Amino acid sequence: MRRTEGAIICSRCGKLVSVAEERCPFCGAWRPGLFGFGPAIQRLFGSRFDFITLVIAACAGLYVLALLLEPSAIFQFQPPFGILSPGNLALYKLGMTSGPMLRHAGWWWTLLTAIYLHGGLLHIVFNVMWIRNLAPAVDEVYGPARGFVLFTLAGAAGFLLSDFASGNPTVGASGSIFGLLAALIVHGRRRGYAAHTGQLWRWAIVMFAMGFFMGGVNNFAHAGGFLGGWIAASIMRPSDEAREGTGIRLAALALVVATVAGFVLSFVRVGQLAG
Repeated sequence: MRRTEGAIICSRCGKLVSVAEERCPFCGAWRPGLFGFGPAIQRLFGSRFDFITLVIAACAGLYVLALLLEPSAIFQFQPPFGILSPGNLALYKLGMTSGPMLRHAGWWWTLLTAIYLHGGLLHIVFNVMWIRNLAPAVDEVYGPARGFVLFTLAGAAGFLLSDFASGNPTVGASGSIFGLLAALIVHGRRRGYAAHTGQLWRWAIVMFAMGFFMGGVNNFAHAGGFLGGWIAASIMRPSDEAREGTGIRLAALALVVATVAGFVLSFVRVGQLAG
């Protein structure tokens, strides 16, 4: 996995340099080879990295797993939005977030894990539909690693606001979806795409307004996700201005590892409490 000799493409300037260079001789980037681990990271989060498929597969797989962990909940129909709803115990085992879990128990990882959990069939269908609509544009504009970081930070920001503002147990990718909307609006404003930006604003306003008329919708998570996505996108540069560097790829990798670790921690901790 670690290379100590050979060449690598510098993630900042795109020129070929030695993997052992302390600084890129062309642009001055520090440790372009990342102590020999740069090539492996570039392969993992390079052009082949598909964060959209990763997110959708994680949402679908965890939804099915939540149903299997508490099968009795499958038959507790509460139409129209409670069809095939996982049980609360299963959701807690997989990382559902809430105010007490964050503020008192210190389960910070639930800000990440709850993004991929859903409370019912229609919940996950609507969220996956919006991810499929918005994520490809974010991938194209910002790049896959930046897109994944945007998605994750927006969702975490939404749950952070929700946990402190309402404290109610909550799950879902809708905060991340609002973050994707915000990221595309930020890009549209930078480029002066008034018509495109106006359409995105209308979608965001309509979706937010619907939350006041539909039961079980967490508008705190929506608002926090939009704000988190806006801030993250304002800091990031789009792909046509700067290549995705090693730093953002490392950040994406760190978020993947932290999220997976969070699922394990939740399962173990809830199992200990239940036992």
